[in-house]
Amino acid sequence: MADTDQPAGSAGLADRAETYDPAADGWEVYRDEGFIGLVGPFWTRPWGDSARYAFLAEPKHHNRRGILQGGMLMTFADRAMGMTCWYANERRPQATVQLDVHFVDAVQIGEFVEARCRVVRRTRSLVFMGAELVVGSRVVAIANGVWKTLGEG
Repeated sequence: MADTDQPAGSAGLADRAETYDPAADGWEVYRDEGFIGLVGPFWTRPWGDSARYAFLAEPKHHNRRGILQGGMLMTFADRAMGMTCWYANERRPQATVQLDVHFVDAVQIGEFVEARCRVVRRTRSLVFMGAELVVGSRVVAIANGVWKTLGEG
């Protein structure tokens, strides 16, 4: 594909994006100056002793077919489950050691994706996590992962 060629199905991507305003619905921007700052913004809001996470699928997130790139869902799942784990693990340092993502349905540009994360099991050194990534009530991906608790540093 030449640099000037548009991906198949990309016509009108900008028209479908940013129709939903998360801030007007109580979401706050999740600040991160690293990689997430490049692919985000992600959104957050309090939820019990933790938080919920979401993002708006923007034109920059599309693949060659004009729908959301799967790697964006994987990045989002890793961060959302990782932060949920961090809260559940008393805010101790941790690292992702395993992540599985199953893509269930396509995400269109302009849709708002939310992670519904849960701790499956917590041991002394590992935390097993699960999540459903949803657009409204529609499940678009299922993720499972394991986080390793690191030293107290």
